[in-house]
Amino acid sequence: MTTRHIPSSGQALPVIGLGTYINFDVSPGSGDYQRLPAVLDTLFAARGSVIDSSPMYGRAEQTTGELLAASGERPSAFLATKVWTSGREAGLAQMEQSFRLFKTDKIDLMQIHNLVDWRTHLPTLRAWKESGRIGYLGITHYTSYAYDQVEAVLRAEPMDFLQINYALDDRAAERRLLPLCREKGVAVIVNTPFGGGGLLRRLSGQPLPSFAADLGATSWAQLALKFLLANPAVTCVIPGTGNPRYMADNAAAGSGPLPSEAQRRRLIELAG
Repeated sequence: MTTRHIPSSGQALPVIGLGTYINFDVSPGSGDYQRLPAVLDTLFAARGSVIDSSPMYGRAEQTTGELLAASGERPSAFLATKVWTSGREAGLAQMEQSFRLFKTDKIDLMQIHNLVDWRTHLPTLRAWKESGRIGYLGITHYTSYAYDQVEAVLRAEPMDFLQINYALDDRAAERRLLPLCREKGVAVIVNTPFGGGGLLRRLSGQPLPSFAADLGATSWAQLALKFLLANPAVTCVIPGTGNPRYMADNAAAGSGPLPSEAQRRRLIELAG
């Protein structure tokens, strides 16, 4: 799998990761839970590493921690999660809980989710990065109504990462946020890369464009991910899945050629 460098450190990060929203909020013993070890095995076999979670994702952090501990694959994972509460003490308690649920003494990336009380949490994250408890710090959002605030924070404060919504049919981040991240040296993780799911449903009835073979793409999901990776500001894309077959399909988008500008324009047309 292709890697891209985190601007603030130069560390190489694989371009396709895994989001845990919904799919990892499952109970041990369930059929959905029993499929998840193979999802992680598939991610790591493709040389992916980023696993993104959040306290707001129900049981997802705990499930991730259990599976990594059982497999011994914690060293293979770049663990990212979030703080999503108001107040310093509440934030500390929530983040300490994430360490316990992940069964780890270091979290690779801690993000302030949706900018909730970001001024309060940022000093804690900076101190924890300095002490080595976390590797990187960042902010997240998932909707364009907050882009002005996201931009203001990025201009005012040094950040390692921005996690933001971006998809073939949701390209508002291209206008100011992605160019700003390139200017400021901020790594970008893309969430909801399939536009919340409706994009692939709309495209599934159409044949793949003729240039898909030139890109090594065999599915619309791969084309949608390659479209995002063709933007040089994007560091990693984290489609969510609880299905090993879909994980393998997504991971395959992380290698081979990327679409040209003309091909990207054609994909936008096809997405309607």
